[in-house]
Amino acid sequence: MAGIKASCKLLSEMYAELRPRIAAGVTTGELDRFAHAYIVEHGGAPAFLNYGDRSNPFPATLCVSINEEVIHGIPGDRVIRPGDIVGIDSGIELDGFYSDAAFSVAVPPVAPETRKLLDVTQECLRRAIAAVKPGARIHDVSRAVFSHARANGFGVVRQFCGHGVGFSQHEDPQVPNYVGSGPNPRIVPGMVIAIEPMINAGGDGVVELDDGWTIVTLDGSASAHFEHTVAVTAAGAEVLTAW
Repeated sequence: MAGIKASCKLLSEMYAELRPRIAAGVTTGELDRFAHAYIVEHGGAPAFLNYGDRSNPFPATLCVSINEEVIHGIPGDRVIRPGDIVGIDSGIELDGFYSDAAFSVAVPPVAPETRKLLDVTQECLRRAIAAVKPGARIHDVSRAVFSHARANGFGVVRQFCGHGVGFSQHEDPQVPNYVGSGPNPRIVPGMVIAIEPMINAGGDGVVELDDGWTIVTLDGSASAHFEHTVAVTAAGAEVLTAW
């Protein structure tokens, strides 16, 4: 567990330096270059860089997803504008151990509907973490996300989900944001999971763009994404990441 915690600590420290740099006029590529340099300079490796299919590996350190982009946005020349929702997702491999976390921020001026979306999504994550207890099941975590999002009239992304993490970037169990008919393992001490609500202002539907990575809302509505790496202890959940 110490190695996973060290990776999560480095990711948290990188985010603390990155977050103030998210502002109108900055390009998504500038954010990515900063994150890459920070991770390498501190002895880590960007876990997302070159991840995935060899024919189309992810080409960056950060996923930077803006407004209707839900996840996996590829950084580049896009300039962040006032009022944008900017989602940041990244992971670090440090001495063979992995971390994963994501957050969304709104660039001023912030519309009331944007603030509500961010607040509800972050509360979905808080409630999901509170549901992590020895003896509970993964569906208890999923239900916490889904019920709060639905109570506020928001869509819940179903095609992508949280997951185990620590010894590789993605491990079992899957941690959906809705209660389906899939596996529902019991939560036990020693598990490490990444919980990541992906909540849409409109409907549930999403679609992949032609770049093979970027996921956007089907109806063009805004989306928000928050994620923590969480360890299960005898007392409940220990959040290992920060943003």
